[in-house]
Amino acid sequence: MREYDYYRQVFSDRELPLAFVDRDALDGNIEQVRSRAESLPVRIASKSLRCRSVMEYVLGHDGFRGVMCYHGAEAAHLAAHGFDDLLVAYPVYQPSELRTVCGAVDSGSTITLMVDSAAHVERAGEIAAEVGVEVPLCLDVDMSSEHLGVFFGTRRSDVRTPADALAVADAIERTDGVRLDGVMGYEGQIAGLPDRSPANNAAVDAVVRLLKERSKRAIADRRGAVVDALADHGHDLRFVNGGGTGSLAFTTDDPAVTEVTVGSGFYAPTLFDHYDGFQHTPAAGYAIEVTRRPTGGVYTCRGGGYVASGPAGPDKTPTVARPRDAQLTDTEGAGEVQTPIEYDGSLALGDPVVCRHAKAGELCRNFASLAVVADGAVVETAPTYRGDGKCFM
Repeated sequence: MREYDYYRQVFSDRELPLAFVDRDALDGNIEQVRSRAESLPVRIASKSLRCRSVMEYVLGHDGFRGVMCYHGAEAAHLAAHGFDDLLVAYPVYQPSELRTVCGAVDSGSTITLMVDSAAHVERAGEIAAEVGVEVPLCLDVDMSSEHLGVFFGTRRSDVRTPADALAVADAIERTDGVRLDGVMGYEGQIAGLPDRSPANNAAVDAVVRLLKERSKRAIADRRGAVVDALADHGHDLRFVNGGGTGSLAFTTDDPAVTEVTVGSGFYAPTLFDHYDGFQHTPAAGYAIEVTRRPTGGVYTCRGGGYVASGPAGPDKTPTVARPRDAQLTDTEGAGEVQTPIEYDGSLALGDPVVCRHAKAGELCRNFASLAVVADGAVVETAPTYRGDGKCFM
């Protein structure tokens, strides 16, 4: 991240708080993702970006294609703005949301829905037949593992074996209005779990790294076995999706995988400072305004309490990035309407304090736009989903 005076100059005439993305740093992250993904195409994760302009910018580079969405109405919204090859990563069951997706499919968009049970398949087929379209489906294969009685991973699908996968594939085959399009196996315990975390001590970090290594063989074997079984039973898959920012090196080595997904690696929030083997450049953050100086060495800013979801802990709170050596106070942290920071240097009322958020997409939930910074200036003000007037969940 650039030095403080750069941001103070860039944001000097801007209303604060604001969220921003540094396009020069973003370019570097795009190049690094492309290199780490090797020859596989990269699907971008909208949950981490939540800004159409940024997504269009990334997709404009060679080697990037398609979007992994998190909501059916979001996929339809993106389709209405020219995006295509949209994969909804979480099952859609509400009839109204399914009708929205089917309407977009009827208009010519490619939207693939996630399923992991016959109930998902039957509901999607029912609505698709009602609208008069055929909706492609993706089978979500659970990639969690268990070691010495410890569950390790994300609690997603109950499809874990080739037999499980074939049962859902058979349900798809006998259901009108749907067809099998792809398979996804998201190794969340590799992709989204840092090797070292501010929330852990050294012993816990060591256990996490051990469990991650032990998980890799089980993940590769399970995903490969499912894909082979589906092929042996005549199912033709358009794609096999895997991975995330934290697992690219592992996932690209899996011969069953035909594409990888990346989202957080473009913005590089603080959770991604703690991985071994790669380091992306912080490319997004937010600036809050100094409005008070209650005592020497403490400056109080307006806003700032953008805390990430997940188990509460120090790894989910924002951090002060610039000025260097500035930090949140232990007693107040990042507050909803005001945030005090401790800093021995000199700041004036109205100066910005630059902070980084813990998880990528949650920044844009709080702001209507992103200030796109390049070459020492704000070159674009791009609406986020919130600026589009949308809140999908």
